[in-house]
Amino acid sequence: MNAVIILLMFLLGLALTIKGGDFFVDAASWMAEVSGIPKFIIGATVVSLCTTLPELLVSMMASASGSIGIAVGNAVGSVTANLGLIMGISVVCAAGAVNRRQQAFKYAMMTLAIALLLLFSLGGKLAIPGAALLLILFVVNMVESVHSARVSMSAAPADDRPRSDRRAVAVNLVKFVLGMAGIVIGARLMVDYGTKLAQLLGVPDSIIGATLVAIGTSLPELVTTITAIVKKQSSLSIGNIIGANIIDLTLILPLCSIVSGKALPILRQNILLDMPFCLALVLMAVIPPIVTRRFHKAQGAAMLAVYAVYVGLLVSGVAA
Repeated sequence: MNAVIILLMFLLGLALTIKGGDFFVDAASWMAEVSGIPKFIIGATVVSLCTTLPELLVSMMASASGSIGIAVGNAVGSVTANLGLIMGISVVCAAGAVNRRQQAFKYAMMTLAIALLLLFSLGGKLAIPGAALLLILFVVNMVESVHSARVSMSAAPADDRPRSDRRAVAVNLVKFVLGMAGIVIGARLMVDYGTKLAQLLGVPDSIIGATLVAIGTSLPELVTTITAIVKKQSSLSIGNIIGANIIDLTLILPLCSIVSGKALPILRQNILLDMPFCLALVLMAVIPPIVTRRFHKAQGAAMLAVYAVYVGLLVSGVAA
């Protein structure tokens, strides 16, 4: 394929993700304001369900085709990228105070999910009972989110909310759908044609696989986070990252098990490298805000450094 066409398609993907992220964050922020639901909760539910669609689709298609190792690696790898890269960037750029009471449950659910996944996987497979327990955690998380949303809606003064007439609802619904579509399609174009560009430039496949492909399904979260930071909506971006991680760990893998109809085999790399790094990043993400009630720039920088080490180990094949 012509190099100019590849570059143009990559730039088209970039434009779609940027504009899509702009629409998506605006619509999500409007939803939070008009409903009285905290932006962290909106980010951890509605936004995260939408931005995890790429991981869900990739993992389920991989399971259906028999490539179960890809399904497991994709789900866990996406959580690691979400925390080490995306949340690391978010915390470095927008460190600040957190609402511990509002966010503690989500932090606990994410930590419990990765800890149980690592524990259940030590035998080299994720059996159906373990997958079922993770799915129960997903249901518990969603029930708690609905309860928190109801409490917040009843407590928020109606006078402080923006207008919600039919036109405003229609405009923001269209912006939400078009924004999500732009992010997903644009991210796919960026990964596909970014990979082709890297190959034309002579970048080794191992590096492409550990960077563009591994981060590819997390691009919606990355775009949403960067856009939210620019628009000073950091609570929305943190909620999106935490919510997406919980969904990755408690919904995607159980569904993959159901689709494959058997226990999920867990690769040596998943047990020795992917899951331990994922657990370490989870602890780095949740302990400082729980203890000190705020995020710190040094915390974000440390998460980025740990993620860089993880990618370096992946490229070197240390756990292969």
